Amino acid sequence: MADDAWIGEAAPYLAPREAGQSDAWTDEAARRGRRGGQRLLHAGEVEAPEAVRAALGLSVGERAVVRRRLILLDDRPVELADSYYPLSVASGTSLAEPRKVPGGAVTLLEELGYVGAEVVEDVSAGLAAGEEREHLGLAEGSAVLRLLRLTRTADGTPMEAALMVMPDGRHLTYRLGRRDA
Repeated sequence: MADDAWIGEAAPYLAPREAGQSDAWTDEAARRGRRGGQRLLHAGEVEAPEAVRAALGLSVGERAVVRRRLILLDDRPVELADSYYPLSVASGTSLAEPRKVPGGAVTLLEELGYVGAEVVEDVSAGLAAGEEREHLGLAEGSAVLRLLRLTRTADGTPMEAALMVMPDGRHLTYRLGRRDA
């Protein structure tokens, strides 16, 4: 594994943040002596891609709210992250507005009564598409990892489908259960 390889965990990104606490990415980067950040590229209603529509159980033509962010590490782009929410969850909330969500999306969702109880992630690899190459600063023919994360409530209601695109070389680590167990 290269010295600059990044191994991350999903669990901190699914937990609500305490008042005044920075976002999970900023915390993770800081623990490694780095600077994490993000730039909101778009927020609003869109027609979701087919994989997201299927994950959220949306009909063809049914719209969703998306928050598209460019994830930065030391001011360099490292991930393109699109979080999609059914209109029944996010319409009329700050998730649909092009501004920072105080406390982050997971915290707002909890306040709205949506708590993630089940997460299913699907990881695939492929070549970066034009917009992905542009945002991530990749050359034509560059490989990327794509992670589709579906979060459901305890009753099985899909509340978020996040589609993340990362340059090759990214490592994903999954921890199940408690650390002290």
